Amino acid sequence: MNKMLRGSQSSPFLEYLASAGLNDPEERIPALNDLSKELGVGLSVLREQLEVARALGLVEVKPRTGIRRLPYSFFPAVQQSLSYAIRRSPLSFEAFADLRNHLEACYWDEAVRKLNDSDKADLQTLIARALAKLNSPVVQIPHEDHRQLHLLIYRRLDNPFVLGILEAYWDSYEAIGLNVYTDLSYLQEVWHYHQQMVDAICSGNYAAGYTALVTHKDLLFHRQGSIK
Repeated sequence: MNKMLRGSQSSPFLEYLASAGLNDPEERIPALNDLSKELGVGLSVLREQLEVARALGLVEVKPRTGIRRLPYSFFPAVQQSLSYAIRRSPLSFEAFADLRNHLEACYWDEAVRKLNDSDKADLQTLIARALAKLNSPVVQIPHEDHRQLHLLIYRRLDNPFVLGILEAYWDSYEAIGLNVYTDLSYLQEVWHYHQQMVDAICSGNYAAGYTALVTHKDLLFHRQGSIK
């Protein structure tokens, strides 16, 4: 491993995890007793470092299967840091939402051009399901459909850092209660723009979809001001 990268690792366990079994992602991680001897690190220290790795979503630990490295995801690290920031100051969500908005706008064209016919059909299904909820005699908030729609649009991006940020945004959106907002006129306006976005994606008019995306982003900031 490059010396500079090795020096940037925060623990012997993370360094081992990053470098071991590069040609075999499914390789099991040795038991901590064995690793302690191999790395020359105390068992108690390794246990602490293992917990950090678990919190970061890098490994899972099960009684029968032991320690297993997981596919890399940026989401757990962002989620924990963002949750802490919001607890310290609710205004942190506004800053993070602004970052997310810029990311979605920046990656829009690349993301939508990678969607296949099955993805587009799924987007149309989400639109139909959400509108049915909004137009039913007993109105339902299509929050899960809202989340799925946005994440689906960007699902084909080969960038775990962008995807991790977008996922963390939706978890925080729920945590601060924006998913239970019940202003029907607001919801109808939001889904009007979603319909425009999906229609544009399916027709290949990506510029029109981008315009609908950017326009509907402004609604969230007006909404946040109304519920503070």
